[in-house]
Amino acid sequence: MIVLGIESSCDETGAALISDTKGLLADALHTQIDMHRAYGGVVPELASRDHIRRVIALTDEVLYKANLKRSDISAIAVTEGPGLAGALLAGNAVAHAMGFGLGIPVIGVHHLEGHLLAARLADPAPQFPFLALLVSGGHTQILKVASFGSYELLGETLDDAAGEAFDKTAQLLDLPYPGGPAVSALAEKGTPGAIELARPMIHAPNLSMSFSGLKTSVLTAVRSAPDPKDEQFRADLARGFVDAVVDVLAAKLVRAIKMTRLNNVVVAGGVSANKQLRARLTQEVERRRGKIFFPPMRLCTDNGAMIAAAGIARMESMTEAERKALIEKISFGVRPRWPLEMLPKAALPERLTV
Repeated sequence: MIVLGIESSCDETGAALISDTKGLLADALHTQIDMHRAYGGVVPELASRDHIRRVIALTDEVLYKANLKRSDISAIAVTEGPGLAGALLAGNAVAHAMGFGLGIPVIGVHHLEGHLLAARLADPAPQFPFLALLVSGGHTQILKVASFGSYELLGETLDDAAGEAFDKTAQLLDLPYPGGPAVSALAEKGTPGAIELARPMIHAPNLSMSFSGLKTSVLTAVRSAPDPKDEQFRADLARGFVDAVVDVLAAKLVRAIKMTRLNNVVVAGGVSANKQLRARLTQEVERRRGKIFFPPMRLCTDNGAMIAAAGIARMESMTEAERKALIEKISFGVRPRWPLEMLPKAALPERLTV
C-alpha cells in the first residue's frame, strides 16, 4: 500500500509518499515564510492562494523522486483540520479531485495526530502508551496517548501557545518572522539569569499553562530599558524569554510524568526543534529513567510525511467496506476547529520507517 500525504493547514505546503512495507519513499515541502515575513505573520488569503499554486507541483515532485506514477497510489491522506479554512480547502480540493479521478480512498487527517505520528518515523520509534507534548505555533498541549486514536488531554495553554509567544517576542525584539529560530539564535548570545521574566502558572497544581503574561513581561522589559536596541540587552532578554518558556514546559511535563507514571515521552510540533527545549526535556526525562522521542528534525514543522503516516495507519484499520465507502463519497469538508479527542480509535502498524 502506498499513501500520498498532503498538508496545507497554514503556511507550509507538503507532500509525501509512504509505503506500508518500505516506509517514507519521498517528501517535498514549500514554506511561505518569505512571503509572510513582510507582514510579520501569516496572511490567510495569501496562504490559501499559494497552496493552490504548489500542491499539484509538489505531488508530481514526490512521485518523480519515488519513481512512481499516480496510478501507483493506493490512497490519499489530506489534512482536514484544524487550520486556516481557505488553506485547508486548497489541499482538500486537490486531494479529493485526484482521489475521484483515480478511484481511490481519500482520508481526512487531524493535523495534530499527524504531529504525534511524526515521531514514529524516527528510529527508534515510541511504543504505546506514552505522554505527548505538542508545541507549535497554534497549540501547546500535554496528552496521554494510550493507543493510536486514544488521546486524553491533560493540560493546555489557556491563552497564547508557546509558538505564538515566540513570534510576538521576536516582533518586540525587531527580529524577523518566524520568531522561534530567530529568538533562539539570539538567546545563545545572552547571559543566563541576567533578565528574569515571569513564569505564569509554573507552580499551579495542574497541567494548565499560560504564555500571555510572559509576553507582557517582555514588553515591560523593552519599554523600561535605557536602550532597548542595545545588542547585549536584546540577547539577555531573548535568553530570559527562552529560559522561561523552557522552565514552564519542563515543569508541566515533569508534573504529568508524576501524575500518570508514564515516563516515555513524545515531543512534537514546530517548537520541538528548539535546541534549548530539546536539551532540557531530554535531561528531565532521562533523569527519571524514561525515554524521550522527537521527530526527525526536518519533520518537526508541518509536512506531508506526518499526514501520510496518519493516513496509512487509518487505512490499515479499515475494513474493505469502509474503504469502498470513502471511494464512493463525492463530497468533502474541512474542520478549522477540530478537537483531537473526537478522533475515532484505530489500530496502528508496528513501525513506520524513514
